[in-house]
Amino acid sequence: MFYETAKGDHGLPRNPFKACVVPRPIGWITSQDAQGRVNLAPYSFFNAVADDPPQVVFASNGTKPAMEGRSEEGPKDSVANVEETGAFVANLATWDLRWEMVKTSAPLAHGEEEAAFAGLELLPSRLVAPPRVAAAPIHLECRLIQVVDLPCGTPGHRNALVIGEVVGIHIDDGLLVEGRVDLTKAKPIARLGYLDYAAVTEVFAMARPKGAG
Repeated sequence: MFYETAKGDHGLPRNPFKACVVPRPIGWITSQDAQGRVNLAPYSFFNAVADDPPQVVFASNGTKPAMEGRSEEGPKDSVANVEETGAFVANLATWDLRWEMVKTSAPLAHGEEEAAFAGLELLPSRLVAPPRVAAAPIHLECRLIQVVDLPCGTPGHRNALVIGEVVGIHIDDGLLVEGRVDLTKAKPIARLGYLDYAAVTEVFAMARPKGAG
């Protein structure tokens, strides 16, 4: 089959785009506003994009709808917080934390903390103000580099790409085996299409051609 994305004429029950770019790491982002209120939300448009210095991105699509405690629609809390305070933490979402991760995607009222809603403990970070998810085995402390507004097909909505420099990394010592991070011990989860996810439970290695970057 072939379809033009602008026309959306795929003829399927649901748009297959997200099922064609997989698996996508989940950026489980903690941020906080100037009053110190913490937001925790998962983003499946997330990845590492550079390593010198290390940088990650997450993209927030659409808006947060009007609801109790918020008079009108506006940017999602993660983006608003990062723009306001200049920092965030990316916490590793794992198989053991899958249900807590899903709970933090709930559309809570502005200022209501998702971590408490999901029963998660938070820990202070070392170099940035937003805290970390205590149960997550890896945390990336990030300082904002830039927010880029991407084209958006829905009037009144916003597609914001947040770029952050990773200034500090926490790794649970239990994941380290012979000097390497053993991801099968953490079982990271990734987003697929629809309501589907994948878990990393096994890995394989391949030697690259000599001189490959």
